[in-house]
Amino acid sequence: MDLNHQRRVRTPEAAAILGLSASTLEKLRLRGNGPRYAKLGRICVYSPQDLEAWVIARSRQSTSELAANIDAPAA
Repeated sequence: MDLNHQRRVRTPEAAAILGLSASTLEKLRLRGNGPRYAKLGRICVYSPQDLEAWVIARSRQSTSELAANIDAPAA
C-alpha cells in the first residue's frame, strides 16, 4: 500500500463532500452504517474512494425500491 498517493480527508471535509453535517457523519459512524474510515489515534479519516462507494451503494432509481439492508448495522 502506497500511502503517499492516497489522499485522506477528516470528518468535516468528508461531511462536506457528502453534503451532510459532521454531526450526522459522526452518528452514522457510531451506528456502523456510514462510509468506511480509518482511525489514526483520535482522528478519523476517510478516503474519497470510500465516500464515493458509500454513495453509489445507496443509489436508487425509484423511491419504491427496497433498500437491501444497507442502513442496518453489520452483525
